[in-house]
Amino acid sequence: MFLAASRLQAFAPDFVSVTYGAGGSTRNYTREITAKLQNELGWLMMPHLTCVGSTKEELRDTIQEFWEEGFRNIMTLRGDPPKGASEFVAMKDGFQYASDLVAFIKKNFPKICMGVAGYPEKHPEAPSMENDLGNLKFKVDQGGDFITTQLFYDNQVYFDYLDRLRELGITIPVLPGILPVLNIDQVKRFGITLPEQLFQLLKSTGGDKAAQRQVGVEWAIDQIAELLERGAPGVHLYIMNMSKSALGILEGLKAKGYFTE
Repeated sequence: MFLAASRLQAFAPDFVSVTYGAGGSTRNYTREITAKLQNELGWLMMPHLTCVGSTKEELRDTIQEFWEEGFRNIMTLRGDPPKGASEFVAMKDGFQYASDLVAFIKKNFPKICMGVAGYPEKHPEAPSMENDLGNLKFKVDQGGDFITTQLFYDNQVYFDYLDRLRELGITIPVLPGILPVLNIDQVKRFGITLPEQLFQLLKSTGGDKAAQRQVGVEWAIDQIAELLERGAPGVHLYIMNMSKSALGILEGLKAKGYFTE
């Protein structure tokens, strides 16, 4: 992991986030890894924090530990249901929604910068896009400092989403989230719209995994270049243990002049 991290370091990311395992299963490990990356590589780190499996006081203790370890940024999420559960159920004396956690941190740790999640194609549990946008507006109003979006493969989805957020009075930065596609089944699992052009490119590989990965890398390079050219404040690159794809994307962007020595 640290070999991959040292290679990524050459591109000087503005910040690096570290997620939990499923259902918050690796909370302590996440904190340890985040601290090590910050202390040894000098990165600005942003650990994830979810409501899963914790009471308010346990979350307070975790945030206090983050603070004492020098973290000033948290990606604040509700989190997915624990493995085997079909829906999210808050712990007794815990939080039901990410907005509750955001408000709690804002009140008790006002100097912490908080990222919150946005869904350009709607959160899968939201009954409508309007409902989802209203929930995001409320979450931002509780103290969110910037939004990182769920992944998408059609940039117009992001720009249309941004327009709707601005119409609601949401003015904080909205970082587009990009994940290089590996195969068609991966996109289906995420429930994300697959543009016809990308579908045909993946299909043309005949199932060759290396070729599919290259299609994903090249598509992501073009996505990111357009997003930046059209004013996106940056890009959040989801790596998901795919450091080779991430490095391929960054090298491709460097070749286009997006990184300077």
